[in-house]
Amino acid sequence: MSKKIFITGAAGFIGSHLVEKLFKDGYNLKLLVPYNVDNSWGWIDSLDEKIKNNIEIISGDVCDHDLIRKITKDVNIIFHLAALISIPYSYVSPRSYISTNIIGTLNLLEVLKNSSIELFVNTSTSEVYGSAQYSPIDEEHPLNAQSPYAATKISADQLCLSYYRSFELPISVIRPFNTFGPRQSLRAAIPTIITQALKKEKTIKMGNTSTKRDFSYVSDTVSGFTSCIGNKKCIGEVINLGTGVAFTIAETIEYISELTNIEIKVDVDKTRLRPQKSEVNHLLSKNDKAKEILNWQPKFANKEGFKQGLKETIEWFKISENSKLYKSNLYNL
Repeated sequence: MSKKIFITGAAGFIGSHLVEKLFKDGYNLKLLVPYNVDNSWGWIDSLDEKIKNNIEIISGDVCDHDLIRKITKDVNIIFHLAALISIPYSYVSPRSYISTNIIGTLNLLEVLKNSSIELFVNTSTSEVYGSAQYSPIDEEHPLNAQSPYAATKISADQLCLSYYRSFELPISVIRPFNTFGPRQSLRAAIPTIITQALKKEKTIKMGNTSTKRDFSYVSDTVSGFTSCIGNKKCIGEVINLGTGVAFTIAETIEYISELTNIEIKVDVDKTRLRPQKSEVNHLLSKNDKAKEILNWQPKFANKEGFKQGLKETIEWFKISENSKLYKSNLYNL
């Protein structure tokens, strides 16, 4: 009998891709998606009917301790991806980030204390490092919260590590750098550029284009997660998932222009700029630990790999059924 895997944040960008991969690999899946009156399952709605008909989907809230305790009784592995992720919105609603990102994580950790769950993978973010104090960034780099979002993710990571040390629980913290690909929201730079470019706007609206990021294609990130299954070496570890190559937003715009054959002019929208001390200027991963412990190797690495990932993302956005789900003319926090 295959192991039962519980995934929080399954309706989201990375979560939905993880669902596809784990289903393909033959695992028994139970998903938590946000409750809503429309009974929408987010990106799970877009998956193949064979997947949807053979997984268990529960609508609820990771902040609901009683629900979490009830629905995790029969699972073997937990991938925790549920989180509020928009940095600008964390400036105006920090309490909601504390509730979801910290209390939600705590609820799962409390369940873990009295269970036979064999692996709990917590999803971190490279934002916890802040602007690089040295580069490339390894897992020993100081943590520096430059936004309320980053502060809550640091707190969640440290909670997980404290429960590993205090209760000897099977916890791993996986820290993806800037994941991109199909289904990503407009709160991220790459889909913001692509959706505006494909509408052939005279200019696209962006924030700071000089910042540098280590962009990881979503299938590489997912393979990093799945490499934790059955791997006891990852227990108690924090592991970066990044390509080890970084590009500026300006360079990314140039590559998208080349791949779409569309001239892209940029209008800097001041509403999209972070406060000066909150801007993370440079993120470049050192991924030696992932290679050693997870035997993980990004397939979309270096400039050519990055451009291939961009190409696949652009092709996905060119499909009208996908692009119509995005409001590229609006900027939401």
